[in-house]
Amino acid sequence: MNVTKNVVGVDIAKRVFQVHEVDMTTGEIVSVQLKREKFLNHFVNRAACLIGMEACGGAQHWARRLIALGHIVKLLPAKRVRPFVGGNKNDVADARAIWTAVQQPGIKAVAVKTEAQQAVLAMHRMRQQLVKFRTAQINALRGLLTEYGEVMPQGRHAIAKALPEVLACLADRLPTMLIETLREQFARIGQLDEQVAEIERRLQIWQRQDEACRRIAEIPGVGLLTATAAVATMGDAKAFTSGREFAAWLGLVPRQVGTGGRVKLLGISKRGDTYLRTLLIHGARVVLARSKEPSEWAMNLAKRRPVNVAVVAMANKTARTLWALLAHQRAYQPGYVSQPA
Repeated sequence: MNVTKNVVGVDIAKRVFQVHEVDMTTGEIVSVQLKREKFLNHFVNRAACLIGMEACGGAQHWARRLIALGHIVKLLPAKRVRPFVGGNKNDVADARAIWTAVQQPGIKAVAVKTEAQQAVLAMHRMRQQLVKFRTAQINALRGLLTEYGEVMPQGRHAIAKALPEVLACLADRLPTMLIETLREQFARIGQLDEQVAEIERRLQIWQRQDEACRRIAEIPGVGLLTATAAVATMGDAKAFTSGREFAAWLGLVPRQVGTGGRVKLLGISKRGDTYLRTLLIHGARVVLARSKEPSEWAMNLAKRRPVNVAVVAMANKTARTLWALLAHQRAYQPGYVSQPA
């Protein structure tokens, strides 16, 4: 059966789901509101159909459940659906817009991830939140001590080394309750360090067990965080037709503005996953700055272009290499030159 003849747009929420479809035989428009408990029952005994949903909270879970029932599911970025919303924005209009958008050519769907991949991404998000909270605690501590004339050095390790001596000097001038509170805040920073290290240890265990992570970890500039995040974020590497498409999906290629046949390249688009793009750029910066044997291509690029431009170009190349290793099931080979298909 041609599932493209049975297209359904679904606007998901926490409690109430809106379903929109059009009977291609009679032209009848069906718009149904379903409770969360009855949503899957609506699709259990139906013929295979194409179901479109926005890639939002809970979409991955429902996509896996619907695929298990034999349907085809496409998760669409919300900004690709928004242009098809006519009039006021509500659940009915959103479901109708999703139904329209899922049938449009050229709209790149978000990969449906497995529960294991989502688990790895969840650990990355929790680690990122802990690091952000740790940075806020350190900055607050530095700011409080500055009020009493103690300017602390920047960096977590520098503060950990200098803080005991600073608090000992301030103990004679400040109330004991403040000194104890500052020590408690410093202890909380140490606890956050332990929690971040524990998450990284668990990610390392998963990396050892996953063959794809081990393969791409051999690429210069790709470490534990980048390897695990890339495999979990990408999903199926063959969902992208080329390494350039994957790099463009991450926002590492220039934006284009053109008219009358003339095209002008601007800065990188910064689309896609900000977290993974940041990891790739930081890894490329380390390779260009500290690598003992950088590639000739990287050295020549760094000589003729600004540092940040060279770093992003290196991250772009790393992303393409990463995709090639995963899509073609190959091991990393330094100096490998790709050949046209």
